[in-house]
Amino acid sequence: MQAHTPAYDIAITGAGPAGLFCAIHAAASGATVIIFEKNPEPGEKLCISGTGQCNITHSGDIRDFFLRYGANGKFLRPALLGHTNEDLIRFFGDRGIAMEVTDGGKVFPANRSAPAILRILTEECRTRGVDLKCGEPITGIQRAAHSFSISANDRDYSAKMLVIATGGMSYPKTGSTGDGYRFAGALGHTITEPGPALTPLIIDDYPFSSLAGISFPGLPFSVWRDSRKIFDRNGDVLLTHAGLSGPGILDCSRDIRAGDVIRLAFAGKAQRETVERTFLDLVQTNPTRLVKTLVTHTGVPERLAESLVHLAGVPMDCTGAHLPAALRKKLSDLLAGCPLTVKALGNFSVAMVTRGGVALKEVHSKTMESRIVPGLFFAGEVLDIDGDTGGYNLQAAFSTGYCAAQGCTARLKERQ
Repeated sequence: MQAHTPAYDIAITGAGPAGLFCAIHAAASGATVIIFEKNPEPGEKLCISGTGQCNITHSGDIRDFFLRYGANGKFLRPALLGHTNEDLIRFFGDRGIAMEVTDGGKVFPANRSAPAILRILTEECRTRGVDLKCGEPITGIQRAAHSFSISANDRDYSAKMLVIATGGMSYPKTGSTGDGYRFAGALGHTITEPGPALTPLIIDDYPFSSLAGISFPGLPFSVWRDSRKIFDRNGDVLLTHAGLSGPGILDCSRDIRAGDVIRLAFAGKAQRETVERTFLDLVQTNPTRLVKTLVTHTGVPERLAESLVHLAGVPMDCTGAHLPAALRKKLSDLLAGCPLTVKALGNFSVAMVTRGGVALKEVHSKTMESRIVPGLFFAGEVLDIDGDTGGYNLQAAFSTGYCAAQGCTARLKERQ
């Protein structure tokens, strides 16, 4: 160990939105803060968020956010209420970045610039005296009696408090490679198995490759596992070259596994018997029309109608009068709930966020402090939290970063 070990009140691992926001608000209380970032520059993943436009949060009552994080949304309530979407908008507005709300409620900086958001965060850190160490990956963390010893680039540092804010494993090229899970695990924490979330689905024997780019707003669909329905959803679904995407699919991907069956209700919410009866009426009243034309009368686009007719085994030149009952029923089945088997989920290179992470039962939701290791805090995606598309994940990162800052400073005051 070098002769002099630099000592800080708070050390933060990871210079993403959660880590930077935590540093800003911890330093505002007078704490000495250091951030370790293994990348040459901070905020690499933040700069590509929202295709570089940075969908920073969502509009509306913050209480409406609670249902946007799956089963773990309850854990986030104190953090979201402690620093709301309106607080976040005000923070950046006070520093010269106005926000715009889209028709769907997404909130973007008016200049549509993620680097501009990052610039504000790094400038605030600099103004408040935060020591930002980029290009310094942490190689070891040791817990002492009342502090943490952190090794980076063959140097040792000491800090009274440690905040792990390294993100998850999505977009590993930006540096999100699960380091925080290893740090937390080595300090005694349980890690819920990480997996890709907000990710497209790859479909086995996919029949719609030629239809890539067609989207279906508010399409009803259901997910089945071992012949049992897991859940129903309504959402925007996009057909891709290899499977399914779109906000409706992405938002529920956290709960989907390989082998599950997705049933797409192209004919809408109607029961299967109603779909068959409606299609039978079309056939009987239009016996000379081509079957593929009759299918479009159910509201299905022409190109999809042709694909469904082919999938059902119906000849393209078949008319309603010549459609066998068995094929009519098969076509009705496809319209009511076309079954597609999930071969795999998109991997971490395409997943927007990570499901899994530091087990929430081991973290205090009001402070983000570990229930196992006093003085250890967490913020952002390293926790077992993942939100829907639309700015919910960035809001969680900022809110938990703020919450961890308040928790750290309160703990420091107790030790004085």
